[in-house]
Amino acid sequence: MPMPSPIRSSYDVVIVGGGHNGLVAAAYLARAGRSVLLLERLDATGGAAVSARPFAGTDARLSRYSYLVSLLPAAIVRDLGLPFDVRKRTISSYTPKGDGGLLVGGSGTRASFAELTGGDAEFRAWEEFYGRLRRVAGRVFPTFTEPLPTRDELRRRVDDPVAWRMLFEEPIGVAVESAFAHDLVRGVVLTDALIGTFADAHEPSLVQNRCFLYHVVGGGTGDWDVPVGGMGALTDALAHAARAAGATLRTGHDVTRIETDGVRAEVAYRTGEGASGSVGAGHVLVNAAPRHLGALLGEGGGEGEGGSSFAPPPEGAQFKVNMLLKRLPRLRDPAVDPRDAFSGTFHVGEGYEELRAAYAQAADGRLPSAPPSEIYCHSLTDPSVLGPDLVASGHHTLTLFGLHTPARLFAADNDAARAALLRTTLARLDEHLAEPIADCLATDANGDPCVEARTPLDLERDLRMPGGHIFHGDLTFPYAAGPGDRWGVATAHPNVLLCGAGAVRGGGVSGIGGHNAAMAVLGR
Repeated sequence: MPMPSPIRSSYDVVIVGGGHNGLVAAAYLARAGRSVLLLERLDATGGAAVSARPFAGTDARLSRYSYLVSLLPAAIVRDLGLPFDVRKRTISSYTPKGDGGLLVGGSGTRASFAELTGGDAEFRAWEEFYGRLRRVAGRVFPTFTEPLPTRDELRRRVDDPVAWRMLFEEPIGVAVESAFAHDLVRGVVLTDALIGTFADAHEPSLVQNRCFLYHVVGGGTGDWDVPVGGMGALTDALAHAARAAGATLRTGHDVTRIETDGVRAEVAYRTGEGASGSVGAGHVLVNAAPRHLGALLGEGGGEGEGGSSFAPPPEGAQFKVNMLLKRLPRLRDPAVDPRDAFSGTFHVGEGYEELRAAYAQAADGRLPSAPPSEIYCHSLTDPSVLGPDLVASGHHTLTLFGLHTPARLFAADNDAARAALLRTTLARLDEHLAEPIADCLATDANGDPCVEARTPLDLERDLRMPGGHIFHGDLTFPYAAGPGDRWGVATAHPNVLLCGAGAVRGGGVSGIGGHNAAMAVLGR
């Protein structure tokens, strides 16, 4: 393999961080003729949107951190010519209750609602509620790759006073409790307001509403799809597109400082071999958390425009578990095929009152005694993430995402808290199975069970997400907070822009932050 060309003294654009948003920005800008250098601390690009083989001697390529796609605009895939595709899940969700449960998706949805709730009212309410959200999604999502609308412009675009009130003005708990009577149905709806966000349904700041909005508008439908080949297939394609367009990508280069006078910038870095250097730039795009940008600028390491040392640090609240199974477990519910239950989102401990109780315990400084989580099986929809021998022998992946586990709960002893939470989380899952999940786990080449867990503090260590916050900080509503930021990527420095999850309309695997930062540089 030829040696990479040396880093030049100056570029039109230097991008800090090689996650998917940084790669999107690099590809767009290089295709527009700008000279682009991307610097990534780790040994590979992709950030949180990567695939990995975490279990020794097993040919299973798991989406290790992020795992489903909803917010990635089809236009980005088309614009950059990415050989990337997603597949629809045949089932939306399954939520067990006793020896039965609620299966959403397919022709049996109405009957499943009736069996659970004893009538047709909850199903009709579900259809009305999500019909309204689909209409909102179709109107709001196209704005994510346009210049930021004002609040009034977005309200006119939504053109539905009821939807506007429930999403943008009142805590989402009000709408959920008004629309639905059954505790389990309420809980299934509420989960979209809590994934990656630590909040109560009635939190007055509406941080849960912002989370809910981003979870229900993706693609103009709110669907969450399976990335074919795993999440690494997307970021591998993005890296190829950026290089093909002429961008220079350097891994093992950790940016240590950014200096700017608003017109020109200097970016200092060190390599994994201990060497150091610096490079000039007209623009610097930062695919890192706003808090980290503050530290790079020497402005206190705070978040917000320009950084503020007085802002509280972000705090993630999720627990991620990856597993490889030698077979899918049998369910307590004999009426549901495990292939259906796990191909959609399998909800555990996510009734409305269960979510409230788990939040209260965590807010009181305790790990939830009945931790809520949701699970799905990538390989049921896309078996290409497994080697042929694993597919033939019935192996499957299983991904679990736990809620209401804020970083503070792991601060005293991350290892001990991780192990304790993993035990109680899997025991909670076992309550809904006809056999223990441990009996279904594959073993790796060392004879160890194929299961790995990540706390918010693990994400902070691995990916430099402050507090392990998967959105780099609380999400914001997708409208302009004030004049002067046309694309939602501005900082206090005109030539230093956010291009990651911390940008307005950032968060999730979307590429929107990278796209919008590139558009800001290009003046489009």
